[in-house]
Amino acid sequence: MKLSLPFHIHKVGAGFPSPATDYVEDDIDLNTHLIKNMPSTFLIRVQGKSMNSIGIRDGDLLVVDRSLNPKNFSTVIANVNEELVVKSFIKEKNESFLTSGSKKLKDKINLTESPEIFIWGVVTYVIHALH
Repeated sequence: MKLSLPFHIHKVGAGFPSPATDYVEDDIDLNTHLIKNMPSTFLIRVQGKSMNSIGIRDGDLLVVDRSLNPKNFSTVIANVNEELVVKSFIKEKNESFLTSGSKKLKDKINLTESPEIFIWGVVTYVIHALH
C-alpha cells in the first residue's frame, strides 16, 4: 500500500520562528522512509507503560523489522511466555538481557539462561501522537 503525503521543501526550526513559504515540493511516500524491508516489516501497537523511560508510550505504534539482528541497546519485540513484549536488548560480555530500562539485575531477563525466550523483531521507528 502506497501512502503519499505532501512534503514541504523547507525544514522546520525548533528555535525562533523564521519566515516560511507555502511551497510544497512533492508528495512523499512514508514507506520509503520508514520501511527498509517490506516483507519482514510489521506495525504493532504498544499496550502498557513499562517503556515510558525510553520514550515508548501506551498506544504508540511501533515499526518492527523481523529481518534485523538486534545490536546492543536496540529496542526489540520479544516472545516471552508466548506473549509479545517490547524491551531493550542489552549484551554484556557473553550474556544477553532484556530490560524495561531498569539497571537492577533482578529486573533483567537473562536470554542466555532462557532459550525459550526469543527476539521476534527489532523496532526501527516509534509513532505516537503529541498530546
